[in-house]
Amino acid sequence: MAEKPIRYGMVVSLKPDKAAEYKKLHEAVWPGVIDKITDCNIKNYSIYFKEIQDGTMLLFSYFEYYGDDFKSDMAKMAADPLTQDWWSHCVPCMEPVPNSAEGELWANMQEVFHME
Repeated sequence: MAEKPIRYGMVVSLKPDKAAEYKKLHEAVWPGVIDKITDCNIKNYSIYFKEIQDGTMLLFSYFEYYGDDFKSDMAKMAADPLTQDWWSHCVPCMEPVPNSAEGELWANMQEVFHME
């Protein structure tokens, strides 16, 4: 396991008619989902919500990755049946932001500043 994390910031649009449902889901994230996130070397995971001027709703996530093979850990998470079930509730609430990469729901963001 890596000593220093790689920090990730990601953004996705939240469908306005699904905002309450998404927030309700995250009031009590399933313990097995939390366990899988931890098992995949992710710590300090947060999701933030912001409704912007034109009624567009955004979710911003931040997490720290402490593993050595991000792609492999994300594949392990995606293969987990409980996580797939969780995503079956969450994913319909979201849509990619403009200029997202093909097939990318949560768009990776570039870190431009960090202070410890």
